[in-house]
Amino acid sequence: MAHMGGIFTRGPGLSIVEGTAVLPEGRITPEDAGLWKDSQIEPLRKIVEFAHSQNQKVGIQLFHAGRKASTIAPWLHSGHAATENEGGWPDNVWGASAIPYDDNLNMPKELSKAQIKAIVVAFVDAAKRALKAGIDVIEIHSAHGYLLCSFLSPTSNKRTDEYGGSFENRIRLTLEVVDAIRKIIPEDMPLFVRVSATEWLEEALPNEPSWRIEDTVKLAGILVEHGVDFLDVSSGANHSKAIMKASSAAYQAPFAQAVKEAVGDRLVVGAVGSINTGKIAQEVLDKGQADVILVGRQFQKNPGTVWAFAADLGVAIKLANQLTVGFLGRGNLGKIQKADW
Repeated sequence: MAHMGGIFTRGPGLSIVEGTAVLPEGRITPEDAGLWKDSQIEPLRKIVEFAHSQNQKVGIQLFHAGRKASTIAPWLHSGHAATENEGGWPDNVWGASAIPYDDNLNMPKELSKAQIKAIVVAFVDAAKRALKAGIDVIEIHSAHGYLLCSFLSPTSNKRTDEYGGSFENRIRLTLEVVDAIRKIIPEDMPLFVRVSATEWLEEALPNEPSWRIEDTVKLAGILVEHGVDFLDVSSGANHSKAIMKASSAAYQAPFAQAVKEAVGDRLVVGAVGSINTGKIAQEVLDKGQADVILVGRQFQKNPGTVWAFAADLGVAIKLANQLTVGFLGRGNLGKIQKADW
């Protein structure tokens, strides 16, 4: 509440709660948020109600960590499996195939078809709990090497059943989750999906099949047909040998642009990644690379990022009275001022 509340009061319009596990074994770390039982509804509702009290919309990412589960929190150790003594569940880590992300993480077990069906149900049940908490937007996390993402890629999915092999088979689980959640949420509620546009393996493994931007563009068109309203276009984190080129601002925006050019107005497309000033964000929008800018780490650094972006662009904004009184003075709270305080 302390972290999210500071953002809600400063007006981004839509804030998305962090990746929230649909099963306890689907957490990345023991410290992760979850929505796999009814007792987790009320704490989430308190966050949602505060957001709504600030005239803000709030969404939630639902995910299963897959083969990246049972790791030590990143502020304690970088990329290392968590043992039972450390609160982990190393013998209960599951993936598309029995292929570990790297030598430091757990060896996953291959999911059975019955387990896959149960995971789809877990996504639906978590979405129902999110609805009970008052959430405005559901985002299905199918990126960054987590379970749904690992099914998409031929580097992490070596299955020989209907969930592996061909492109159509590898996207099957993501579509099953999309269809199941679309069916139970209100017709007018937006459904978001987050994807990794590429694994960044074109240089590291040039002769091996991997998930690339062409696959994401193809998937985007299919997601439209399945009732997805918004595609959150990120990249990477599914393969330890990836060579990620993240040296420039808005380095992932070209991926969003490729999707946008293919789907047009049928799908709202969001760009992410090192978009940390108002001018950079505006440039991405002006170029038509995306419809929406999604910002994460910058809000952790500065909950007043909306304020900072407005100042960067010289745009007039109006924030909560309690925040602006110190800058505008008594009796001037109704005024909209340039954000240069």
